[in-house]
Amino acid sequence: MLLQRVITASILAPLVVLAIFQLPHLYFSFLWAAVMLAAAWEWTNLADVKSTLLKVLFLLLMLIPMAILQFWPQTLEIIAQVANWPEVRAQSGLIEWLVVPPVLFWLWVMTKIRKAGGDLLEIKMSTTKKLLLGAFILLSAWLFLSRFIVLEEPAMTLYLFVLIWSADIGAYFAGKKFGITKLAIEISPGKTLEGMYGALISAVVVSLVFTLYFDMWVLYIADFVLLSVITVLVSIYGDLFFSAAKRIRGVKDSGTILPGHGGLLDRLDSIIAAIPVFYAGAWLIRWMGLGA
Repeated sequence: MLLQRVITASILAPLVVLAIFQLPHLYFSFLWAAVMLAAAWEWTNLADVKSTLLKVLFLLLMLIPMAILQFWPQTLEIIAQVANWPEVRAQSGLIEWLVVPPVLFWLWVMTKIRKAGGDLLEIKMSTTKKLLLGAFILLSAWLFLSRFIVLEEPAMTLYLFVLIWSADIGAYFAGKKFGITKLAIEISPGKTLEGMYGALISAVVVSLVFTLYFDMWVLYIADFVLLSVITVLVSIYGDLFFSAAKRIRGVKDSGTILPGHGGLLDRLDSIIAAIPVFYAGAWLIRWMGLGA
């Protein structure tokens, strides 16, 4: 199993690097949208949707907000012309505020898992609510990674992936070597508090190394390290959130598309939770820098 994971990761990692550095922003957004739609298909299975028609309809409905948000300025222009409401053109910056709900959601998830633990598995939701929740999570991950690569240099986008990958590796080896105290045994028996510490230590090390690469002003180094640690912490609980969803559904993996990993959600659970948090933090750091 470990060998399969290593082989799959060694194939996927170069593809991610190529996509980040070589694809035009629009094509990267389209590719990431395709990945999130494939993940949405897996989510329909976790939501216990059995009808293929309903699954396809769910994906088609997700395409509508994707198109609106991808071409946001053009969307505002159409609204201004059709509704004869020229003032709406000034609302282009409104899209940045859309990051607030997913950030608050993932912070709530982290708090909920820490307090409720296994009780989270007893929460009952209708299929419709599960689909809406999945759409909210996956659309947020798509939107803010697509925007992040436009607003920041490609190396910073790659850093987000490297940060989460490094944290996963740190958690694995720290948990294997020192793991005793279970983090959320009812949800994911293999995860330990010591593994989480390994992930956070990895975040500190990787962030400090990358501050040298980015040649960061010394006053922003602490902010960048703190953001990286918070992002990794949220990503750990994002992983636990999807683990809880799989346990509620009664399945081990979300899919079978990735040998050794399972489905896309099994591989992307951490990064999906990390994206809006890292985006919001980077935006805040950039805003403080402009105001300094």
